[in-house]
Amino acid sequence: MFTRMLKLRLLNAVAPAYFFTATAVTFILHFCFFIPTIFPNPDTSLTGSTTLHTVVFLFLMFNALGNYIMTIKYPAESANETVVPVCSPHCSDKVDAHYLLNGRHFCKLCKKVILKRDHHCFFTGNCIGNKNMRYFIMFCIYTSCTCLYSLVLGVAFLTVEYSISFENPLTFLTLLPLSTGYFFMGTISGLQLFVVLMLYVWLGIGLVCAGFCCQQVLLVARGQTWCQMQRGQLVENRSPWRTNLKDVFGTRWILGLILPVQTVEMCSDDTDAHKQD
Repeated sequence: MFTRMLKLRLLNAVAPAYFFTATAVTFILHFCFFIPTIFPNPDTSLTGSTTLHTVVFLFLMFNALGNYIMTIKYPAESANETVVPVCSPHCSDKVDAHYLLNGRHFCKLCKKVILKRDHHCFFTGNCIGNKNMRYFIMFCIYTSCTCLYSLVLGVAFLTVEYSISFENPLTFLTLLPLSTGYFFMGTISGLQLFVVLMLYVWLGIGLVCAGFCCQQVLLVARGQTWCQMQRGQLVENRSPWRTNLKDVFGTRWILGLILPVQTVEMCSDDTDAHKQD
């Protein structure tokens, strides 16, 4: 138990650093290498394209980082419980959290009582619940879009700078092992190998975030949480899916799709308690 908790705490410290490092690397590659190489002459007719790509990238990055901050700013913790509660007799004693009854959990990593806890996100370093679920979902959406958009620009960069053709679908599948071999043979530069590695990082993060986002939206629409799924608890859907989505995304959900702003009124803990399973 101690070893597993130590691993979780280490992951809770490393994951945010990894996120910010990947974000900084993506930002530097985009403005220092991709845009200057793909659009080398800003004074020509390509100025509009350069501006468009820059605006799109900044918009995606702004929303990803903005919703990341909002996820941390509005935690799902209970403000009325500051002491460590005693675990209930029905607790399955999961490694990262205790189930306390009435949909409340005590997270061992956050060391706080979490209302309607879904899971602990290591990249944000806090728990995801009903209060910050919308920001977490939008964070996943825009992170996925940013990574896949960077993947497209990275492919364009390799095509323009190193004359690599991606017409054959197998080119991308064999790109990493071939590039690694060519690098150790001294045929290609370290920058080219690094960009190839980042292509696979962006693809992996983009697909994982997209899949995880779809799962979370489905759980929200059904009025369930990941913790309930882990316990094998089937919650009776007392509200229609539109109401469940409205509780999480709010009435101004359209504004929340394009800006990382608060769209849901913060309810008191007592009000939230009535909504728990």
